Amino acid sequence: MHRIPWMGPLVANGLRSVIGAENVTALEETAYALEDRVQRFWRKDEPPKTYWEVPEQPVPATTASPPPAATPGSAAGDAGAAAFRPTDVGPAHAAWSAPGDGRWVPIADRVDPGDAPRLYKTLLHPDPNRSWAELFIVAVDLARVDVHLMAGSREPAATTEEGKPYERPAKIPEADHERLLAAFNGGFMTEHGQWGMRVDGVTLVRPRDQGCTLARRRDGRMQIAPWTRLSTETEESDMQWWRQTPSCMVDEGELHPLLRAPQVRNWGATLDGNTVIRRSAVGLDRDGKVLYVGISNHTTAPAIALGMQHAGASTVAQLDVNWSYPKFLLYEPGEGGALAPVALASGFEFSEDEYIRKRSLRDFFYLTRKTPAPSTATP
Repeated sequence: MHRIPWMGPLVANGLRSVIGAENVTALEETAYALEDRVQRFWRKDEPPKTYWEVPEQPVPATTASPPPAATPGSAAGDAGAAAFRPTDVGPAHAAWSAPGDGRWVPIADRVDPGDAPRLYKTLLHPDPNRSWAELFIVAVDLARVDVHLMAGSREPAATTEEGKPYERPAKIPEADHERLLAAFNGGFMTEHGQWGMRVDGVTLVRPRDQGCTLARRRDGRMQIAPWTRLSTETEESDMQWWRQTPSCMVDEGELHPLLRAPQVRNWGATLDGNTVIRRSAVGLDRDGKVLYVGISNHTTAPAIALGMQHAGASTVAQLDVNWSYPKFLLYEPGEGGALAPVALASGFEFSEDEYIRKRSLRDFFYLTRKTPAPSTATP
C-alpha cells in the first residue's frame, strides 16, 4: 500500500463503506502500531540521516521585512525582501540529529536562480525516541510570495447549499504557471471532523468554533488562529479564503495542553494523536511574515508540533495525515519546457501532473511569486 500511490486511499475509503469508519480506524491504528514496533526494533541504532547538502558557512541570518513603498520605476517590495533568510535554529535534539539539522538552505528559483531566495528548507529530527522520524520544513517569505487555496474535485465535500453547485477547477490555473513556485496538500476530508473551508466567496463547509483556521486576508496578510478569535478580530468579508484544521497545535507560542496527554485524537482525524504516521502542518512566525510548511515521516502529533515550534512557528495548524496525502512539491521546467513537479525530499508520492494538469481529489495550497506592483513612473 505504500508502494502503489492509489492503493492506500482506495482500500481505506472502500473499507469505510463496508465495515464502517470506526472499524477502519481500529485497523489503521493496529497496523501503524505494529509498523512502529518493527521500526523501533530494527532501526533502534540507526543514526539520523540528511537529504541534501548543507553549506559549511551559512549566509548571515536576517528576518523577512514588510515591502517598502514603491519608488518611481521600481516594484514595491523587491529591495526590502531580498535579504530574507530565517534564523538557524539548530537540532531539535542534539543526541538525535543529522549534519545540518536546523540550518536553513536556500531553494533556488527555477526561473531566475540568481534571484534572492523566496523559500528556504531545513530538516529536523523531532522525536528523541525515533532517529528515523523526520520533519522537512520550508520557510516562505510572505513579502514576495502569494499563498493560494484550491478546493479538490471531491474534498472537502460541500455541506452548504451554496457550496454544492460550486465548480471546482481542482488544479492550478494555467495563468499562474509562469509564477508557480510550489504546492502542498490541504486538510482533512469533510467526514473527518467537518472542518470548514471558504474559497472564491463560497463557503463549502461551515466553520467550527474550535477549528484552527488558516486565512488569507484581502490585503495579503496571513493568519492562523482559532476560529472564535479570528472571526472576532477579522470580518469574514475581509478574508479572501480560509481553511480549517483541528485545534491549533501551537497558539501564540504555547503548545496545546492536550498534546501532553497520553491519549488524544484531535490531530489524527479519527486516529490517536500519538499514532506514528506521516503528517503535515503549517505555521506562522510571531509577526506573520514567514509561513512554515512541514511534511514529516513517522511522527506523532506532539513531535510535529514541537518541531514546527522549534523551527520558528508561533502558531501551528496540522493539515492532512497518512502515507499518501502529505507532500510538498517544487516546480521546474521539464521536457519540452512544460512544468514538472519535484519532491522536496525523496520518498513522497506524486505524479508528473500533480496539481498542474491532473485534477486533485483533495484540496491543496500553492505558492506563486508576488506580482510586482505597477510602476508609478510618469512618462
